[in-house]
Amino acid sequence: MAEGEEELPRDAKIVKSLLKSMGVDDYEPRVINQFLELWYRYVVDVLTDAQVYSEHASKPAIDCDDIKLAIQSKVNFSFSQPPAREVLLELARNRNKIPLPKSIAGLGIPLPPERDTLISPNYQLAIPKKKRTAQAMEETEEDEEGGDPSQPSQEGRTDLPQHAPQRVSFPIGAKRPR
Repeated sequence: MAEGEEELPRDAKIVKSLLKSMGVDDYEPRVINQFLELWYRYVVDVLTDAQVYSEHASKPAIDCDDIKLAIQSKVNFSFSQPPAREVLLELARNRNKIPLPKSIAGLGIPLPPERDTLISPNYQLAIPKKKRTAQAMEETEEDEEGGDPSQPSQEGRTDLPQHAPQRVSFPIGAKRPR
């Protein structure tokens, strides 16, 4: 035996021999401690459940049937069995009866319809109007009062109100008219 193996407890030697029998030769020493902790926790859980089952049956001590029942309930609770092969085959047959949709062969990568994409416009741009300064207002008034009669007056202009920003929205990637 190796030098460190004589100092190991009996349970650690058992874990080491199990690893060796499974073909695991290279591992960190902490692996043995982790397996021991898992092993002890499992045994304590099974014995605790067996004790509960024994007390429920009004038995003075835990017997083999209580331990079997505790192990079986732990296995049923911890591990779920896959469905039977026949059940899976039947499900596959039912699913495969429905044909796949025909693909539209086109150039490039096939993309989903425009309504199903995340690139449709979901925002609006606000373009603020320039506020007129006092000096610009005075110039406009002077033009109106003593303006050149050959130039059209600005009274016929229809502008949006000064406080309402103009809103513009457009789809990204939309085709431009030519």
